Amino acid sequence: MKRLNNPTLASKFFEFSRVNCEELNEKNYSAKSYNFLVKSLCQMGDHDGASKLVFNGYLPDSSLLGFLISSCAQAGKFDIAKGLIGQAQGNKVELNLFVYNNLLDLLVKRNRVNEAVCFFKEQHLRLDFHPDTCSFNILIKGLCRLGEVDRAFEFRNEMESFGCSPDIVTYNILIDGLCRSKKVDRGRELLKEIRSKTEFSPDVVTFTSVISGYCKSGKMEEASVLFDEMANFGIRPNSFTYNVLIDGFGKLGDMGLAVSMFEKMLLQGCSPDVVTLSSLIDGYCRIGQVDEAMKLWHEMGTRKISPNAYTFAILINALCKENRLTEAREFLRQLKWSNIVPKPFLYNPVIDGFCKAGNVDEANVIVEEMKEKRCNPDKLTFTILIIGHCMKGRMSEAISIFRKMLTTGCAPDSITVNSLTSCLLKAGMPNEANQILLTVSQRDFNPSLSSSRKIHSVMKNIDIPVAAY
Repeated sequence: MKRLNNPTLASKFFEFSRVNCEELNEKNYSAKSYNFLVKSLCQMGDHDGASKLVFNGYLPDSSLLGFLISSCAQAGKFDIAKGLIGQAQGNKVELNLFVYNNLLDLLVKRNRVNEAVCFFKEQHLRLDFHPDTCSFNILIKGLCRLGEVDRAFEFRNEMESFGCSPDIVTYNILIDGLCRSKKVDRGRELLKEIRSKTEFSPDVVTFTSVISGYCKSGKMEEASVLFDEMANFGIRPNSFTYNVLIDGFGKLGDMGLAVSMFEKMLLQGCSPDVVTLSSLIDGYCRIGQVDEAMKLWHEMGTRKISPNAYTFAILINALCKENRLTEAREFLRQLKWSNIVPKPFLYNPVIDGFCKAGNVDEANVIVEEMKEKRCNPDKLTFTILIIGHCMKGRMSEAISIFRKMLTTGCAPDSITVNSLTSCLLKAGMPNEANQILLTVSQRDFNPSLSSSRKIHSVMKNIDIPVAAY
C-alpha cells in the first residue's frame, strides 16, 4: 500500500483486499493498514474518502476516530465531522472531550457560533457529552464576539448545573465582552466580584480589559484610577495596558499625560512597539503638532520598529491637511518599498491634495503607482479624480474616468454622480450629463437621484464635498 504512493488508489485496494482476502482479517495488520490509509487521505485533503472507510463498516479506535473528526473540522467539513461523531456514538465508541472542544472551537473561529451552540445542546441531550469549563469558555467567547453578552452570561450561569465552575478565563472573556459592548461599568462590577473570590484573582488581562473600555469611552480619569488600583493590587502592567492608556490620552489631545505614560512604560522596562509610537504620532497629529510626530517617526527607525499601514496613514493624512504634499508624496515612495500591502486609504489623501492644488497630472501618476502595487482605486479615488479633472475643466477626462469606474465594477454613489453631472451642466454639456444619468439608471445603480431636476438644483449652488466624503 505504501509503494502505491496514492492514498485514493490504496484505499480501493484495501477495501478490495478486506472483502476478498480472509488473511487480512487479522486485527493487528488490518488496523495498522487502516490507520495509515485514514491519515494519508486526510493529509492529502481527501476527508470524504477517509470518512467513507468508516461509513463502510470499519470503525477505527477512539484515537484515530478523534484524529479524523478533528482533521475534517480543521478543513471546514463540519457536517462530515458531526456525522462521524454520530457514528461513534451509535457504535458506543467513547470520544475524548478534546475532540468535542476542538470542534466547538473551530466552529466559533469560523464565525459559526450559533451552530456551535446548537451542537453543544444536541450533544448534551444525548448524554454522550460531559462539557468542562473549557467547553463553556469557547461558547462564551464566541457569543461575546457576536456582541451577545447576555446570552454568554446565561451559559456562565448554567455551568454549575454541569458540575463546572467559571475560572479567570471565563471572567476575562465576559469582562472583555462587556467592555467591547460599551458596558464598561458592568465590566468594572465583575472585576470587583473576582477580587472577592478566593479560588483565583484578577490578572493583567482582567484589569487591562476594563482600562481599555474606559479609554475607548474617553473616560481617562476612571482608566487612570483603575491603573493605580492595578499597581496597588501587585499586578504589573504590560505593553498592551500602556498602549491603551497612551492611545486614550492621545485621542483626547492630552499629550502631556500620554508622554508621561510612555515614560513610565520605559522606566518599567516595558518595550514600546509600533502601536505605542503610532498612538503618540496620532496624538500629536490630532493637535496639529506634525513636526513632533515626525520626530517620533524617526525615533521608530532608531528603535528599529517597523511602521505599519496605520502609522503611514496618520502621517500622510496630517501632512496633506497642512498642504505639505511633497512630504506626503515621499511617504508614498517609502511605502512603495515597504512590505505593507497598500490600500486606497493610504493614497487617497495625497491624490485629493494634488487635485485640490490643481496638479491632476501628479494625481494621475499616483494612481498608476497604485496599480503597479496591485492596489485598485476605490470609489473615493475615482470620485476625487473625477472632481479634480472637472475643476481643471478637463470634462472629457472626467467622463473617461467615470466610465473606467463602471468598467472596474466600482459602483458610483450620489456624490460621484452629483458632482460629475453638476460640473457637466455648468460647462454647458447637458447631453453628456443626461447620458451619465441614463448610464447609471441602466446599470441599476442607486445613487439617490430621482431626476435631472435635482441636478439643476445642485448646479445653482454647486458644492463638491470631497473632504467630507
